[in-house]
Amino acid sequence: MSIIKIDPVRAAPRVEDYQTAIQSMVDETARAQQFNDGVTLASYVNSTVEPWAAQAQAFVAWRDIVWQYAYAEMSKVQAREREQPTVTAFLGELPEIVWP
Repeated sequence: MSIIKIDPVRAAPRVEDYQTAIQSMVDETARAQQFNDGVTLASYVNSTVEPWAAQAQAFVAWRDIVWQYAYAEMSKVQAREREQPTVTAFLGELPEIVWP
């Protein structure tokens, strides 16, 4: 039986941990609409098929708000203006998408 050692310096999530989790959430949101990922869905923003274009426009606006919020809140954590949340708790703070 091996003993797992927890590095106290690495115990708190890193910015990269939040970024990875948020990007996964963004891509899963696109997949829920039957697109391969967020990049694919965003590429339909100028589609000639109106429902796809509307979905892409809503998605891109939501994606931008999500990342703006995430970086603003992470800046607050780094400035010690707020406690550092767990990755799961932070994902729960992010705005939900509203589809057309």
